[in-house]
Amino acid sequence: MEEVPQGCPGTGSAQAGRGASCQGCPNQRLCASGAGAAPDPAIEEIKEKMKTVKHKILVLSGKGGVGKSTFSAHLAHGLAEDENTQVALLDIDICGPSIPKIMGLEGEQFVEDNLGVMSVGFLLSSPDDAVIWRGPKKNGMIKQFLRDVDWGEVDYLIVDTPPGTSDEHLSAVQYLSAAHIDGAVIITTPQEVSLQDVRKEINFCHKVKLPIIGVVENMSVFICPKCKKETQIFPPTTGGAEVMCQDLKIPLLGKVPLDPHIGKSCDKGQSFLMDAPDSPATFAYRSIIQRIQEFCGHHPPKEEHFLSS
Repeated sequence: MEEVPQGCPGTGSAQAGRGASCQGCPNQRLCASGAGAAPDPAIEEIKEKMKTVKHKILVLSGKGGVGKSTFSAHLAHGLAEDENTQVALLDIDICGPSIPKIMGLEGEQFVEDNLGVMSVGFLLSSPDDAVIWRGPKKNGMIKQFLRDVDWGEVDYLIVDTPPGTSDEHLSAVQYLSAAHIDGAVIITTPQEVSLQDVRKEINFCHKVKLPIIGVVENMSVFICPKCKKETQIFPPTTGGAEVMCQDLKIPLLGKVPLDPHIGKSCDKGQSFLMDAPDSPATFAYRSIIQRIQEFCGHHPPKEEHFLSS
């Protein structure tokens, strides 16, 4: 039985399809037209399509610029280092699709034989083209990505989302809920202005019953590559992600130090994990990736294996 979305006014209400909570719901047009609560057939079609995808992970952030797409890309890179693991990365940041650039893809959709990428960025005539779409158009694009792309046999589908809690997030959760989502990884930086929006993101996850795998704190500290001294570039005035996670009783997956090499690797479309294998940030990424694998029920070799490889 399909779950009623949080705040749904009900199909018999005068507000059916017209209320604030209806925005972005795949059934909005049906309800508004009085056609009843017949579910979008794409939900069942996507459920069938996703039977070949073992694990589905959403990467969320409350605020832009906190490194969410960078983390999504390196989560994909890290998982795909095992050549027996098939990984797919779906970019649903429709207005700001940065994944093709970060992954070093120009027209191609495969980074490696076992790592495929899909993004609206592949459909634009130029990387500078603006996508100016309302909610229903975005919803239709996400539906197409999930239903019409030939994902094949995939171990991990990572969905990189835009900042916030808007149409794209509602569509992704609605369409994937019947197919089972393992959970969300939420990205933040240490300062309160970022944590404030992350708390909204966590509240969103609770409302739509999306499991939270945990929180990653990006740009945690800067470690000088010469003297190894740690400096807080973004001071955690309210205790950072660690205190927030303790207060809200959700896991802190790890803290990734600020490393200028990460930005350089992304601009070149290369894996930072391979470019800087001895960086403290690489060690942090690998530890976080291992915890995500364990959450999904896959038990990889211990971290020592990664550090020596």
